Amino acid sequence: MSKQEIKRSLDIRSLDVQHVDQSAELLTYVFQVTNQDLAQIQGQHPMQWKKPVLEQCDGLGWFAGEKLVSQLVVYPFDVNIHGKAFKMGGVTGVGTYPEYAGLGLMNDLMKQGLQNMRAAGQHISYLFPYSIPYYRKKGWEIISDVITYKVRDTQIPKPYEVSGRMERVKWDHPDIKQAYEQFSRKENAAMIRNELAWDEHFRWEREELSACVYYNEYQEPTGYMYYKVENETFYVREMIFNNEDARRGLWNFIGAHFSMVYYVEGKIFQNEPLSFFLEDGEIEEKISPYYMARIVDASEFLLEFPFTNQPKSGFTLELTDPILEWNTGTFSFEWNNEKKLTESNAQQEHVIKTDVQTLCTMLLNYKKASHLKEVGRLSASEETIHFLEQIIPNNEPWFSDYF
Repeated sequence: MSKQEIKRSLDIRSLDVQHVDQSAELLTYVFQVTNQDLAQIQGQHPMQWKKPVLEQCDGLGWFAGEKLVSQLVVYPFDVNIHGKAFKMGGVTGVGTYPEYAGLGLMNDLMKQGLQNMRAAGQHISYLFPYSIPYYRKKGWEIISDVITYKVRDTQIPKPYEVSGRMERVKWDHPDIKQAYEQFSRKENAAMIRNELAWDEHFRWEREELSACVYYNEYQEPTGYMYYKVENETFYVREMIFNNEDARRGLWNFIGAHFSMVYYVEGKIFQNEPLSFFLEDGEIEEKISPYYMARIVDASEFLLEFPFTNQPKSGFTLELTDPILEWNTGTFSFEWNNEKKLTESNAQQEHVIKTDVQTLCTMLLNYKKASHLKEVGRLSASEETIHFLEQIIPNNEPWFSDYF
């Protein structure tokens, strides 16, 4: 059979709980995850960990009869974009059996998934890329980094004077969620964690990690840390602090393990190298791209976007999208008398030519308009570049979740 004939014999359908076994089998094959690995997740049956995901998410699959051969799952999440909450479609569970590769199945699933996101009001989508070039071709772009670091025991800061105290707590202590909720309200691009997001958080590592909370002088939780100590190393899996006092309190806690460890290793999810914080900053740090995002509906996303200024002049966007026709075209916007962005039928003073990938990374402030023009990703006059950098909030993106 030709590729066209094979594809015509397949059909796209929604995934639900009756497909949980097939969905898990597909993912374990594609990502080479063993049943033993899956069984370690909260002691569940190897396939049952997928059931709540399919109950709450939008799952799509290609089927050969009743056999699932390719799939994609979209989580219903929310993220903070420059202080405003946006519905976000979190793409995961992407996989196709190798004998069905090369038929364009995943491209069709992505387009249908994005259509569903648009209908659900999810105007932005995140994913963790197994291949950055592949997802760039589909309209996603890098929007966050991760910095991994390694600190010797002799470089751990000496104890700081702080007003609060540390307490070790259970994994799901409510004060952790309270501290994170406060944190996520001020961090651009951060996940606003609902119950599903918390349930997915560290799903594969949960049994290995410990948790602690920093309380300020008023007994309010202002920071927390998930960590583990093994092989004479203190591993910081996630450190959240809402002020400098909490950060210093958390490092005091790490320092209290001085006699137990030779190294501290961890991750930072923002461009804030730890070396500047430490007195002895000669440490190992490695920066890597982390999550990617794409705009699902450019016009609607821009109308909701929290620009910092409402200038008298508007802008015209000449946009391309590799797979979504509704994002390809010319769009004009201006601010009305109520200082609200609205669509316009007339071309505006500032004209920007770019693609949906570049627009996303620029609006989330991962890269500035001036840099994107310099590297050939955006075309605009110098006046328009200045205009963009004045109206796009200057907040670095931060994202630590994984799904």
